[in-house]
Amino acid sequence: MEDRYLGKTGLRVSELCLGTMTLGRETSEKDSFSILDRYVEEGGNFIDTADVYTRGVSEEIVGKWLKNQNRDDYVVATKVRFPMGEGPNDVGLSRKHIISGVKESLRRLGTDYIDLYQVHAWDPRTPLEETLSTLNDLVREGLVRYIGASNFKGWQLQKAIDLSKQKGWEQFVCLQPQYNLLCRATEYELIDVCENEGLGVIPWSPLRGGWLSGKFTRDMVKPPEDSRISVAEEKGYSETWGKYNNDFTWNLLDTLYSVAEEAGKTPAQAAINWLLNRRGVTAPIIGARTMEQLEANLGSAGWSLTNDQLERLTKASELFVSYPYDIDAINQRTKGRE
Repeated sequence: MEDRYLGKTGLRVSELCLGTMTLGRETSEKDSFSILDRYVEEGGNFIDTADVYTRGVSEEIVGKWLKNQNRDDYVVATKVRFPMGEGPNDVGLSRKHIISGVKESLRRLGTDYIDLYQVHAWDPRTPLEETLSTLNDLVREGLVRYIGASNFKGWQLQKAIDLSKQKGWEQFVCLQPQYNLLCRATEYELIDVCENEGLGVIPWSPLRGGWLSGKFTRDMVKPPEDSRISVAEEKGYSETWGKYNNDFTWNLLDTLYSVAEEAGKTPAQAAINWLLNRRGVTAPIIGARTMEQLEANLGSAGWSLTNDQLERLTKASELFVSYPYDIDAINQRTKGRE
């Protein structure tokens, strides 16, 4: 696994980040340790978690594993924003909740600093100045090394960057958005903002909850019983069968399976490799409930699809775009006529 710089910082992270949402939920502590060990064996150093993952259990497992490691060898990222209790201040991006959240995350992780502290989503009820000034203080105090954002819209991200510049505060160094072959809207504004402002991009759900894993074919009438999709509607996940059981998905999967077979790789590996080759992307976040899944995902790095294969996947996954996001296409058609 190769390393890449995270945005315009001097921080080097492995090109595949290990997401730990499953740790303590679908994956036992013992198996979680094995997954972390195997990821590190392949050259991984970038571990992403969040306080809300199983209400802190994921952080606790990562923390227990870190006790037997050289802490400085790893870039540990976590997040704050969502409910961690029943109280009125146990949620959001207020100064009170952020300070409480970072202290609890440090305790669960068993460390005295967090490499990358991310706001998990926009908070419309808290002034942005309050959130950003608090994050700046955490960096100044040495509790946090870098800050980032997740699940922001384009205008929200740009506003946060501009405000931090204006005030002389620490700026976001990366964005964690959803981005995959079934979610290309991230490219409309977010990738441009990140490239223009020097932010790294660490996409979550590179396999769209399993849709790009190779388990699904157009002749199915329902998802496999052992898949995440089979419980998505019940659990409130967004990658439901009803949402993606359509011609667009099946046509994309046909192309993905064809490309993967040509490359001698699995569909999941081809899908993640496509993402590794997209502009602005630093490190897709791979998740794994089992060692088998981890091994499959690790196989997405260390090689590259051909330009033709990348282009076929890009064309097959293109979404219908209306104004103003079709303006680039309009400019291309009128180029040279002026």
